[in-house]
Amino acid sequence: MSDQIAPITGKDTIARWLAHPTGGPIIREFLGAMSQGEDVTDKIQNLPLNSLVELSQGKFTQEAADELVRQANGGVIPEESSSAASTDRFTGKTVIVTGAASGIGKATAEQIIAEGGRVIAVDVTADRLEALAQASPEGTIVTVTGDITNDADIESIVKAAGDRIDGLANVAGIMDGMLPLHEVDNDSWERVIAVNVTGTFKLSRSVIAVMLKTGGGSVVNVASEASLRGNAAGTAYTASKHAVVGLTKSAAFLYGPNNIRTNAVAPGPTATGIEGDFKSEFGQKRLGPFMALIPPVTTAEVLAKSITWLLSDDSVNINGQILASDGGWSAQ
Repeated sequence: MSDQIAPITGKDTIARWLAHPTGGPIIREFLGAMSQGEDVTDKIQNLPLNSLVELSQGKFTQEAADELVRQANGGVIPEESSSAASTDRFTGKTVIVTGAASGIGKATAEQIIAEGGRVIAVDVTADRLEALAQASPEGTIVTVTGDITNDADIESIVKAAGDRIDGLANVAGIMDGMLPLHEVDNDSWERVIAVNVTGTFKLSRSVIAVMLKTGGGSVVNVASEASLRGNAAGTAYTASKHAVVGLTKSAAFLYGPNNIRTNAVAPGPTATGIEGDFKSEFGQKRLGPFMALIPPVTTAEVLAKSITWLLSDDSVNINGQILASDGGWSAQ
């Protein structure tokens, strides 16, 4: 590698890879082999190369990403600079984060820990929770493997937090295969509503009861672009996220005088492992043209910044709001 060519790493965006004199040909060849045209490349240009690992759901491994970096840097992998947070907004605070084993939940947990907080990390996936715990400083994380729709698991989550809960990030959620109303079966409907609405309701109910006793706190629900419009997902998911907005606004009004703020973040396209494929020809025909208008995909870390801002005292005057963190999609 020439001394005049700056190194490029897995943390650099696809756009920077494409503009890089050495990395450009390599990433174009890779994307071509993956049968990804310019329309797809435009959507992922703001993503770091490493984020494609989770987004691909196993089709593109971290080892493969490292190999591209190695090829672009003359056979070596350059050292990546640290991006650790320098603030301490969560020092001395305990925050429950659901869906913490991957995606937005994991990024949110990591951000809170980096800013001095203690995280109660909740997910149904034990091995990924353990990996998160192993990568975190000692004493900063308590993992709870559990289902937020299960009453006994809710009790375990709150017990793990202890006497005081300063924040709750309701991140856990599932998609619905983009199914239109007439194709949604009972099981699919009930599962989406159970996880996205009932689980959020049950955990919030228990956590707010604690916050009422201890003088306040902050709750952030993850809604969706589908909570703002009817053409972003299938019927079950859209209905569930509209319900999350209702929960958010009701709680904000009822508990605002008790120093409990409740807000929501509505993500747009985000690189996570959540299943978002079309399982309906009808749904794809109707929704597909609108999907072509969505902004480029962003990272889970970007969404975590929106969530942690609402959780922190930086947003002390914000209550009952739905923050569209969607790259401008909701402005269309």
